[in-house]
Amino acid sequence: MGTASSLVSPGEVIEDGYGGEGGEACEIPVEVKPKARLLRSSFRRGPRVIGASFKSTGSVDLEYAAEYERLRKEYEIFRVSKNNEISSMQKKEAKLDEENKRLRAELQALQKTYQKILREKESALEAKYQAMERAATFEHDRDKVKRQFKIFRETKEKEIQDLLRAKRDLEAKLQQLQAQGIQVYDPNDSDSDDNQTTVTAAGPQCEYWTGGVLGSEPSMGSMMQLQQTFRGPEFAHSLIDVEGPFANVSRDDWDAAVASLLQVSPHVPQALWSNTVRCYLIFTQETKAELDIFIKIHSPVLRRMCEGLGHFYLNVCYPAESAALYAVERKQEIERSSVCVLLLKSTVTSSALEDCEEAFVKNPDGHPLVLYLRTEDSHSLTGPTRQLLERVNAADKAAKIKVVDHSGSAEEGADLIYAQLEKVIKQELLGLEGAEVDSKDSGIEEGREEDSGDVLWDLHDEQEQIESYQQACGSTTSQLGFQKYIDRLNDMIAAPPPTPPLLVSGGPGSGKSLLLSKWIELQQKQSPNTLFLYHFVGRPLSTSSEPVLIIKRLTVKLLQHFWSISGLSMEPSKILEEFPRWLERLSARHQGNIIIIIDSIDQIQQAERHMKWLIDPLPVNVRVVVSVNVETCPQAWRLWPTLHLDPLSPREVRSVVNAECQSIDFKLTKDQEKKLDRHCRSASTCNTLYVTLLARMIISGRSCWSQEKSVEQFLQCQDTMSLYRLALQTTLGSLSTDRERHVMREILCLVCASHNGVSESEVLDLFPELDLPVLSSMLYRLNRLCIVTLRCGLVRFQHLQAWEAVRLEFLGGGSSSATYREKLIRYFTQQLSQDRVTWRVADELPWLLQQQEDRTKLQLSLLNLFVSQNLYKRGHFSELLAYWQYVGKDKSSMASEYFDSLKHYEKSCESEDSMTKLANLYETLGRFLKDLGLPSQAVAPLQRSLEIRETALDPDHPSVARSLHQLAGVYVQWKKYGNAEQLYKQALEISENAYGAEHASVARELESLAMLYQKQNKYEQAEKLRKRSVKIRQKTARQKGHMYGFTMLRRRALQLEELTLGKDSADCAKTLNELGVLYYLQNNLDAAKVFLTRSLEMRQRVLGPDHPDCAQSLNNLAALHTERRECETAEDMYERALDIRKKALSPDHPSLAYTLKHLAMLYKRRGKLEKAAPLYELSLEIREKSFGPKHPSVATALVNLAVIYCQLKKHSDALPLYERALKVYEDSLGRSHPRVGETLKNLALLSYEEGDFEKAAELYKRAMEIKEAEPSLVTVFSHEFRSKGCCQQL
Repeated sequence: MGTASSLVSPGEVIEDGYGGEGGEACEIPVEVKPKARLLRSSFRRGPRVIGASFKSTGSVDLEYAAEYERLRKEYEIFRVSKNNEISSMQKKEAKLDEENKRLRAELQALQKTYQKILREKESALEAKYQAMERAATFEHDRDKVKRQFKIFRETKEKEIQDLLRAKRDLEAKLQQLQAQGIQVYDPNDSDSDDNQTTVTAAGPQCEYWTGGVLGSEPSMGSMMQLQQTFRGPEFAHSLIDVEGPFANVSRDDWDAAVASLLQVSPHVPQALWSNTVRCYLIFTQETKAELDIFIKIHSPVLRRMCEGLGHFYLNVCYPAESAALYAVERKQEIERSSVCVLLLKSTVTSSALEDCEEAFVKNPDGHPLVLYLRTEDSHSLTGPTRQLLERVNAADKAAKIKVVDHSGSAEEGADLIYAQLEKVIKQELLGLEGAEVDSKDSGIEEGREEDSGDVLWDLHDEQEQIESYQQACGSTTSQLGFQKYIDRLNDMIAAPPPTPPLLVSGGPGSGKSLLLSKWIELQQKQSPNTLFLYHFVGRPLSTSSEPVLIIKRLTVKLLQHFWSISGLSMEPSKILEEFPRWLERLSARHQGNIIIIIDSIDQIQQAERHMKWLIDPLPVNVRVVVSVNVETCPQAWRLWPTLHLDPLSPREVRSVVNAECQSIDFKLTKDQEKKLDRHCRSASTCNTLYVTLLARMIISGRSCWSQEKSVEQFLQCQDTMSLYRLALQTTLGSLSTDRERHVMREILCLVCASHNGVSESEVLDLFPELDLPVLSSMLYRLNRLCIVTLRCGLVRFQHLQAWEAVRLEFLGGGSSSATYREKLIRYFTQQLSQDRVTWRVADELPWLLQQQEDRTKLQLSLLNLFVSQNLYKRGHFSELLAYWQYVGKDKSSMASEYFDSLKHYEKSCESEDSMTKLANLYETLGRFLKDLGLPSQAVAPLQRSLEIRETALDPDHPSVARSLHQLAGVYVQWKKYGNAEQLYKQALEISENAYGAEHASVARELESLAMLYQKQNKYEQAEKLRKRSVKIRQKTARQKGHMYGFTMLRRRALQLEELTLGKDSADCAKTLNELGVLYYLQNNLDAAKVFLTRSLEMRQRVLGPDHPDCAQSLNNLAALHTERRECETAEDMYERALDIRKKALSPDHPSLAYTLKHLAMLYKRRGKLEKAAPLYELSLEIREKSFGPKHPSVATALVNLAVIYCQLKKHSDALPLYERALKVYEDSLGRSHPRVGETLKNLALLSYEEGDFEKAAELYKRAMEIKEAEPSLVTVFSHEFRSKGCCQQL
């Protein structure tokens, strides 16, 4: 037990064992253990021992007292100890409070510092953005000044050359007059003004491009640009030696084919009328069972397939009991139909006979025909049926009718009809020859995307524009006397540059669209070298009025004609910003002229802000024509040259009315004509639309009331809007039942409330009780009254006034539109729930939800991955971005939303088909994020897409190559060139293994690799890959054309084929020859051989075997055999063609040189250099006589001959030819032209082979400088300044 001496004295400093830092000593007692024995004895209980002494009792009490004292002391020590502990804890608490206050103060100071730094950062960022904006403005102003200076310089050079040329001509005439002894008077010496005349450009009005200022010789700079498209020399030293797919076609045939390819002909019949597969079904009561089964079971399958490919499908049939009521509609539907099906058994009705006469007998080649004949007994056919079949068989000269002969059940017959129709639709209508198409498969969509490279593009927008142009050209009013306006258009367009846009103004319905369409049609025929880019703007808020989509479409159409649409940005602001640069660059490379026409430009949303490029100076060979309404024309545009359309004169009013009346053999009385003359005198009643609508209402009103009453009622309307409203009331009143009137009103309101219109199939879905004949009759009446029309398969309003009239008449000025938008939302949402995401759902549903201001449902529809994928893959990037901005999501939030939605969708993917769709969705998301400028977030979905495709498909599948290509594009954007190069090479290898070395996919990978090498300054490798890509593009051009080339060539071929069924004649043989060339361009060599052979045989029979036209056919057949590697046959035909042309043509005729050239090329290919050399020599002589010794074509012939000499080891003979060719190229094309560079490279190689290494190095260095100074069109914008810097370093 411790003692009191063991206690710590007060005031002594001790260490705190509990973490304290020292202080005054506390009274801490030492623990004292009690005596266990004493305590046990002290507290023992029990009976008192008898006989114990008092002394022992007292000693026990003393012990108790000592124990008590000890316990008291222990308690006191314990109390003091605890008090000390409490005091220590209180001191610690106070100390911690002080520390907490200090830390809080420091935290507040740090927060203030952070806020200050954050404000400084925001200020710095704002200053950075302002600096970037100033830099962009400076660059824009600098480019504008450069363009202005360039145009000014070229214009002045042109004027100087014109003046010098005029001076030389005047001096020559003056010398002639002086030589003849004629006195020449000076006009300034005359006292009268008789000699003062105004000099005007001579020549027809339509040939303004070839006369006046634009027809003068261009300056040296512009000559260099125009000559850049010359064909390269065929020599072995240079990679530009292209014996491409068009090299062996006669130049006349090729020029004719290109002219039909580049220009959109409004009169070429289309396989699909208005983007709809219209199946016209002719049946009888005996075959109604097959028809019902087909419509119920098979028709939905065909509809799903067509809608999956971006088209509509519609069955058209008229029951026999009501067919007589729709005679006009039936005839119109047969003309529009894509395929006609006749279902017969033994008897035939009168209406079926009429339809068969129209479809199978009068126009058997207008569309595919299918004949289903149920033959249970061959003797059961009645006389009329047998006669009908005989007439159909006689009319089918080309044996094109597909006959389905069936004797089984109706179900089996319906199956056979479906199988035949599916084949016709795939192969003949949609051009999917030999392809198994699934509407769920994205292969077709991928193929379309592949055609256009990395640029996403909507075929429906293009179809809408083509149909708008065709309908305007086909209008009876388009024959109105526009000649005075056309002449003024020609004069204003032909004005010397710089020329601002030309403004065509007029009131609503004054005929601006008709005038522009008619002018385009005339100019396409008379100026085949002029490139026309047109756009017809629809009603406000429609897709056709979206400015970004308009500029993107014009840019892509412009790039189409240069065989490349790569490098086009998807970002909306960049599309608008880069269009003037593309226009300037590509116009410099176009040999002809470019005219851009935008109709109703004032209907574009914020037109003045989005069309700023109109204010900038235009390139020399570019003209822009825009049309506006007088009331809505922006003030800044009113200073442009303006062509104002005046109201119609009385004679023109009568002309319009008579044209409409003659179309249905109707004639107005004299009194009615006088009333019309008196009425149509004001500006509002003399415009084209008002007069046309009035005439059609008078014609249609004769069946409702007496003519006098109808005319009196119509003449009470003093403007187009009131006349339209009366037309709506009249049309509704002409219907027989209240139900039909209600349906027509509902249809018009739905069209008015929709984004771009509604289709016929959608109307039939929305109104199940409505029959197609009734709908067809309604639309026919509304179309006749200029209210609605069909464009791209959608019912739309013909004019803006018709849309406004429906809003006022049925929707209360638009207040009731929300009800009809909700109806459309329910319909498209139902389709969405059935996993039917067509282009229509993607077009309409988000827009309708935005108009309803329902952000929640809009976000849900956008998070449907297939909706967003459809919008993005059709190029509606700006529209998709605008929807997300309306929802209130920024780019990062948008990306995370898509990621979450994709991960949720991935959980339900198990089958291979679903995994393929998932990979496509990931790829679309990656591309979308890359276009948004988020490359770091785009890598993950693209890598996931690659992983899925490698796992679900195959590591060597073409889809894997597409994922690699897209992932490489992100790495290029990140400037990780090493990773990108590896991925591009993998994609190239997979594409070559999958498609072969000459496929468009291979060309795309080569172009991407070339662009990558260009960024890394590896110009030699880039040029090598680029030229290989050009060869592939030219070779595959015949298979697919560029965008619409294949379709147009196919239509032209079908059109020509109809003309070859007559008797033998020179014209028929020429048509056969052209048809063979067109099939050759489609790479259908078997069909081309058939028609070219027929052309040759017919020409030999009609013209004789030694006629020059026979040589043309032999030349084209030889080209075909060359393509098929049948060189011996080709050589024989070339030699025969050469013999004919030597006898029939002059020695210096270009056609003779053409045959010599290709026969020499064939000799060279087969290694017969000794036979090729004299042909090249003769070709050179002919070119010198035809073009003169200083023409670039002569230089090309010199290089070709020099190459042959080099291959024959005649280096001494080749050297002067190269030197002479170099001088000709430098004098005619300029010292920095690519042809000069190629010739210098050949000279360098020749000097190297001769052992003159110093000269070879010098020539090669100069050749490379020329090559580096001429970057490719695709990379000219992004690398312009760096390329110049690299050239300076080199």
